Amino acid sequence: MTAIALSPDGPPPSPRADRAPLLYWLIFTGVTIFAATLLWRYGLFRLMFQSDRTYLCAAIVVLYIGASLHCLWRTVVISREADAGRRAASQVFNGPNLADERLERLPPGLVSDHIRDLALKARTQGGGRLDQTLLLRSLADKLRGSNGFGAFASDTVMKLGLLGTIIGFIIMLAPIAGLDASDRALMKSSMGLMSDGMAVAMYTTLAGLVGSILLKFQYYMLDAATAKVFSGAVALTETRVVPELERAGVG
Repeated sequence: MTAIALSPDGPPPSPRADRAPLLYWLIFTGVTIFAATLLWRYGLFRLMFQSDRTYLCAAIVVLYIGASLHCLWRTVVISREADAGRRAASQVFNGPNLADERLERLPPGLVSDHIRDLALKARTQGGGRLDQTLLLRSLADKLRGSNGFGAFASDTVMKLGLLGTIIGFIIMLAPIAGLDASDRALMKSSMGLMSDGMAVAMYTTLAGLVGSILLKFQYYMLDAATAKVFSGAVALTETRVVPELERAGVG
């Protein structure tokens, strides 16, 4: 493979690690845990779990915790990919060429794999314009990974809350059919069932709405970090790698 000299103009990107996505997640989760601790301290969580006979609130909480841990894992992965992409960009800017041995020394990561795939494609097609559209689509899919689970989890939490609303209204309206105004004991029992049904409807709806909003915010930060890594890879390859591969006419 022909060695490809890289243009010397322009400062190389800083190889400093970017832990901002993970830091943002930790700050957000810390505030959420603090708020949840206050609610637990004042007995609101206990009241919610005791009032919800369907256990949907508990299911929502478990799903929220699982989705949050998944978001943490994906945030760590994206942070590592951002670091690897930054180090790869630094080597591309500072290195004299893109010879095979230099490509092999790029740090492991999806951006480095994308650069190697570009070099392989340039060598295979034997010169001409290098179109990386399909490779960029593949890179975007790999970077997104299982980020789509966030939309699924958020939607499921919301639907569980709505399901609790429907069940709560069913419990609340069920005693009305046999209601007898002259029977005080029956009236008292019916009012208790109606109150229980309303509590189920309100608490599950509240848990579903809050959980869905918090999950959407977490995965919004994750998607923003993912998009930043992808845009950095596009800028690097379009302004440095692809022009040099085309100019050298690798073949």
